[in-house]
Formats: sequence, C-alpha cells, structure tokens
Amino acid sequence: MDKITLADEMLNGKVLLFNKPLYWTSFDLVNKVKAILKHQLQLKKIKVGHAGTLDPLATGLLIVCTGKETRNIEQYQAQYKKYQVKIQLGATTPSYDLETSVDHTFPIDHIHETLVREKLTSFVGTQMQMPPDFSARFVNGTRAYKLARKGETMELQPREITIHDISLISCQIPVVEFSVTCSKGTYIRALARDLGVSLKSGAYLSALTRTAIGNFLLKDALNIEEFERNFVFL
Repeated sequence: MDKITLADEMLNGKVLLFNKPLYWTSFDLVNKVKAILKHQLQLKKIKVGHAGTLDPLATGLLIVCTGKETRNIEQYQAQYKKYQVKIQLGATTPSYDLETSVDHTFPIDHIHETLVREKLTSFVGTQMQMPPDFSARFVNGTRAYKLARKGETMELQPREITIHDISLISCQIPVVEFSVTCSKGTYIRALARDLGVSLKSGAYLSALTRTAIGNFLLKDALNIEEFERNFVFL
C-alpha cells in the first residue's frame, strides 16, 4: 500500500492491535504510535487514542484507534476483557501489585488448591468492587494514585462489576495463576486483594496479561517494534 493511501486510511479511521510492553504506560504506546504515523506519513497531526488502560506493570492487548475511529473508543472500552493473572499469596502491598513493597505478611499453611478453586468460583457474578487507592479514579479532580503516592487518605466509592468466568491454570502455593473474563471497570489488583481476604490471608498481583477485548485477541496484536519496522506493509 502506498503512503498516500495509507495516510488516508489512518485519517479516516483504523483499529490497531498492540501488545503493550512491560513498564510502558498506555499513553506511552499511543504517543509512540502517533509519532510513527506522523513521521512515516508526513502528517502534521492525527488523532490517536487507546480503548482501555493497562497499568505499566501489565502487558497484553491494547486497542489503539486512529483518525475518525477515535470517536468509537467508548464502544471498544465497553466490551468484556480477558486476562491471564498471577497472584502471590501470603503478603500484601499498598498498591496490590509490584509497584510498591510488601507491607504485611500472612499465614498460608491452611491454603490448598481445593480452597483456592472454591474461593475463585465465589467471585463469578455481579458484585460491588472497591477500587484500589492506586488507581486512575478521580478524587476531587485528582487521580487517586497521585494522592496515594503522597500517602494521603481518600474515600473511593465501590463500582458494580461482573466476573463472567474464572478458570484456575496453576496452583503452586504461594503462587496462583488463573484466567478471568470480566466487565469494563474491573480492577484485577482489587480481585487479588479480595482473594487474599477470602482465603484468610493476603495476596497481591505479581503479573497480568490482557489476552482479549471482546472479539479482539492478543494473538493478532503487533509489538511496537514490528509496527515501526513493517509499517509500509500494513
């Protein structure tokens, strides 16, 4: 495809699938895609946006929309998400993941695979979930994670979410790995926290990969290096 035709296609609107790298923010990836498009197609400006944030410590599928397709971002955000999750039992962190250091440890001798399966199954369905303090939710106009990093207290409100399915992949105590399909707005870090509580222990998220958003699959996504290297062949 020649660059003029490709430029028109990107401006008219295109959905691109990326495998977000570890440690990148979602906006890091969006900004990189925008820079590649502007450079390769010699465009002064082009709209680029993502449909559903992934934390820096998470990897996996990120939908990126260009041009007029950015108008449809909300419809992609509304679709169900599927993740592969790894959780560490017996300890907690303030952020419920590896962003912060362990603050408390808990016993795990009473935990076994049958109990883990039972507790995971109990989360299937619609429920109210309390977001993490280290989240992008707004509190009086400020992102919650910014207040949390300063050690400030805040009052977040629970949000209705739905867990459609949870399937245990591996249970090698203290590490539990499972897949989960859930609604928009579900915090997997909060699910890790709640699993720890239900097991009368503690838990935090140690790895997270988003594998699907609706019918969009991670296996069809590009790495950003592949996108830049093979751009003219899209």
